[in-house]
Amino acid sequence: MNLANTLRRIALADPQRPALYEGTRLLHTYGELGARAARLASALRAQGLQAGDRVLLFMRNHPAYLELVYGCWWAGLAVVPVNAKLHLREAQWIAGHAQAHWAFVTADVGAGLQVPGRCIDVDTPDYAALSGGSAAEVQPRGPGDLAWLFYTSGTTGKPKGVMLTHRNLATMGLTYFVDVDAVDARDAIVYGAPMSHGAGLYAIPHVMAGARHVVPASGGFDAAELFGLARAVGRLTMFAAPTIVKRLVDHAEAQGLDGEGFKTIVYGGAPMYAGDIRRALRVMGPRFVQIYGQGETPMVATALSRAHLQDAGHPRHAQHIASVGIAQTPVEVRIADAGGRSLPLGEVGEVLVRGDTVMAGYWRDEAATA
Repeated sequence: MNLANTLRRIALADPQRPALYEGTRLLHTYGELGARAARLASALRAQGLQAGDRVLLFMRNHPAYLELVYGCWWAGLAVVPVNAKLHLREAQWIAGHAQAHWAFVTADVGAGLQVPGRCIDVDTPDYAALSGGSAAEVQPRGPGDLAWLFYTSGTTGKPKGVMLTHRNLATMGLTYFVDVDAVDARDAIVYGAPMSHGAGLYAIPHVMAGARHVVPASGGFDAAELFGLARAVGRLTMFAAPTIVKRLVDHAEAQGLDGEGFKTIVYGGAPMYAGDIRRALRVMGPRFVQIYGQGETPMVATALSRAHLQDAGHPRHAQHIASVGIAQTPVEVRIADAGGRSLPLGEVGEVLVRGDTVMAGYWRDEAATA
């Protein structure tokens, strides 16, 4: 079970299907993206990297991000995506703790990062040279093998490395189609939020479906740019924190826009005020879905569906839109006390999640895992 096979599958079945855009400019078809990932994998293996080795990505959103993630998986490696908003010293600590062998960076955030192997700026000829050789076969990996080492924000101390396996991420990707949104080749996901986090994780179901991937030319969030892309590209999906949703709605209202071109906006990562989602629905229409999850069960705990959000006639609609929805399909969710005992409905406690999306543990931290 190697997630790289999901890219290889589309690349073989429909090589001319559009895959990756920078703004409105098509960069690669699925055939080309698969070939680039395969050649990158070959180069990484030729440089001595072995299955299970970690490769750190400290980059702003960039067209190379997708091929790096899938190229590393193709080679049997694990990726360590790091939020580009972190300070260099924080990224350096993560690189050391993750025991990353190589790193790929953009110079604006990663200049000066040090790892035992090579640290390559993706905008240089050194990076381009890695895609110039022969193609590798997909390296076999087991369902429990490490795919993505996700570092928490460190709000309770030093960041912890959440070990996400190929099974965890494959389950998350398949769950998206059941509990969040149906996707097909006509759709496009735009990366207006960091690809090191939820936005990048949602690349997985969109690769599975052979959808299009759009990296904004700005490399990040710009409301006017995103509305322009929605109109130009069409059927656009994005993942956004509630603060970003509010900025989108502010722009739409100020410019007299109704969200044309946006298909789905998935929000999560922080509480959404009921008044804000009501306003979003009024201004942009029924384009919203809420998810609740943590790095330890990526994007999968509960979901508040489009149907629940727009069912204004339901007698409990006010409670629905103020909630985080219902348990997603592959997990069990319950509220427990400090002793792990389930609590009655309406009581305050700890959210416990069990299922195939739940992490394998914390990297090099048996005490926290236990």
